[in-house]
Amino acid sequence: MTMSKINSIPLPAAHTLRKLGRDLALARRKRGISTSDMAARVFVSRDTLWRMERGDPTVALGTLATATFVLGLHDRLANFAAPASDELALSLDERRLPQRIRRPRL
Repeated sequence: MTMSKINSIPLPAAHTLRKLGRDLALARRKRGISTSDMAARVFVSRDTLWRMERGDPTVALGTLATATFVLGLHDRLANFAAPASDELALSLDERRLPQRIRRPRL
C-alpha cells in the first residue's frame, strides 16, 4: 500500500479496513481454506487476497463482497447500513417527531 493511498482515507476508516481484513483472514483460516483456494474462489490473485486481508483500501468492493459470500458472511455485508440498525438515523427521526399532534379544525 503506497503512502498516498494510506493518506487518502480517514484514519478511522483505515483502521476499520485493517480490522475487516484481519477478521476475514481469521474467518478463512477457521474454515480451513488456504490462501490459494480462497483466491481461486474469489477470482483474484493471492496478492490481491493478501492485500484485502491487510485492509488495503484499493481492493475492489466486488472482491470484498465475493469474499464474504465465499465465507458465508454476505448477509452481514448486505445489512451493515440497513436503516433498522442505523442508530444515528433512528435517533434523528425520533427528534424530528412533533411534540404534540393536533386535530384538524373542522
